[in-house]
Amino acid sequence: MAKNTSEETPSDMIGKKAPAFALPDQDGKIHKLSDYKGKWLVLFAYPKDLTPGCSAESCGFRDTNAEFEKLGAVVLGISILDSKSKKKFAEKLGLNFPLLADEDMKVLEEYGLWQEKSMYGKKYMGVSRETFVINPEGKFAMHWPNAKGSEAHSAEVLAWLKEKSG
Repeated sequence: MAKNTSEETPSDMIGKKAPAFALPDQDGKIHKLSDYKGKWLVLFAYPKDLTPGCSAESCGFRDTNAEFEKLGAVVLGISILDSKSKKKFAEKLGLNFPLLADEDMKVLEEYGLWQEKSMYGKKYMGVSRETFVINPEGKFAMHWPNAKGSEAHSAEVLAWLKEKSG
């Protein structure tokens, strides 16, 4: 079994039903949680389009997306800003999966991802970098609450999913 780091998998989420959502992607297409019933769903939240950590993390998912697809899994990114910003981000990096635009932060709030953060002593609200795996029944199967803004994170998620789905 894949070993998890200490900051992973809060037991209070695993097995609970994931909140429904309906959000546009970079092309304006609406994606709903219910669209993915019967499939594994990797939902990774990232703070902001076109920033270094978010770009590295997204490129990791881009580079492993074909492997996720072979497992019957769908990768979705989610963050603030509009579809136009998501399109620019996806085109610049050649991303091959949908990026969901949660401009009003309602879905991010439902998933516990809109949080108070602190930088250099200044407090502000922002998106927490976290990744969820939602099983084919629409329930949380895994959660990385402190996902890394690196290309390596997608390999960690992929390894876990290979073990679970295989």
